[in-house]
Amino acid sequence: MRARIEEIVFDCAGPARLARFWAALLGGEPVDRTPDWSYVDPPGFARIAFQLVPEGKAAKNRLHLDLDAGDVEEATAEAVRLGAVPVGGVVNDSYGRFQVLQDPEGNEFCFVGS
Repeated sequence: MRARIEEIVFDCAGPARLARFWAALLGGEPVDRTPDWSYVDPPGFARIAFQLVPEGKAAKNRLHLDLDAGDVEEATAEAVRLGAVPVGGVVNDSYGRFQVLQDPEGNEFCFVGS
């Protein structure tokens, strides 16, 4: 049996806030299913959900999203305008060009240049 990704769920302190951030970044409309659960259905991507958890983030993510940005600098500037924080500078290495960022709750993601 093969499964497919239905949604990617982030534990967080502010589900509605993160749904709005990610909707602005990726497209789609944020949906508040309950006060403890929000999500966004970005076009061409699995649903991203945000679940309220009582404990705060204590360590680096074990999973992050790599997003094809085309123009890494332009995508980074827009993400920062929406509330993201860059982690270091743009990296150019044998794997390509990318920028690590954190969303408003510190969840890491990367913009990858095409």
